Amino acid sequence: MAARLTALDAPIFAALAPLLGRLPPDRFPRDDELNALATPSVVSGGGAPIRFVPPAASAQYEVRIFETGEVQTRADNWHDLFNALVWLAFPKTKAVLNGHHYDQIRARPGERLRGTARDVLTLFDEGGIVVAAADPELPALLREFRWKELFWRRRAEVLRSMRFYVFGHAIYEKALEPYKGVTAKALIVDAAPGLLDAPIERQLPELDARAADYFSRTQALASTRNLSPLPILGIPGWEPANACEEYYDDPSQFRPGRPSV
Repeated sequence: MAARLTALDAPIFAALAPLLGRLPPDRFPRDDELNALATPSVVSGGGAPIRFVPPAASAQYEVRIFETGEVQTRADNWHDLFNALVWLAFPKTKAVLNGHHYDQIRARPGERLRGTARDVLTLFDEGGIVVAAADPELPALLREFRWKELFWRRRAEVLRSMRFYVFGHAIYEKALEPYKGVTAKALIVDAAPGLLDAPIERQLPELDARAADYFSRTQALASTRNLSPLPILGIPGWEPANACEEYYDDPSQFRPGRPSV
């Protein structure tokens, strides 16, 4: 783990920074150490206090979380560690997603296919990013795939008026060894400039509440195209190479496309 610790200082891990600073510096945390970080507000979709526990043969993963609050977490596993940290950083949104999963599983017992609603939930859970914007013109460029105009020509405005916080634990795992083409599904929310300038400990609860509210609406689960794709290594400062204009001329990473919303 120690060899990867320096990577966790990268901007992509900003949403987890307050939590990472409370973990052991040279090893994976134990379940009890993760549990010690959970406040009473960290509960499942069913209202059970969240606890991180070793994997075991039992009820379905999401059902077990909903009913007991037990999140099965493999030891020494980056994917599961990041999932646990997202539960702690975005508890309201994770609870809403868990509640939807539970409802969908109960409504379609025995079905092997997840259906559109659960596909949406899984896409965001694994690969989501919350984008807070104080300037409505900038999200429009993102939705229209105008990457160079957004991230290069209006770079200063992006740095001033947008914040990007990864939600998906699979994106965090990929960020340990980032590569071209890593794409997240962006939930864009309006934010006052004062919020974007506030400490992250104030920003995250507000953005968590906004994301939870979005996913509480049934229309959020109607299509996997409701969330815009975002090539995360194009975000200013998230990849050293994107300090050059030519970086955004690579069509294999910054593809034009039909807007998703």
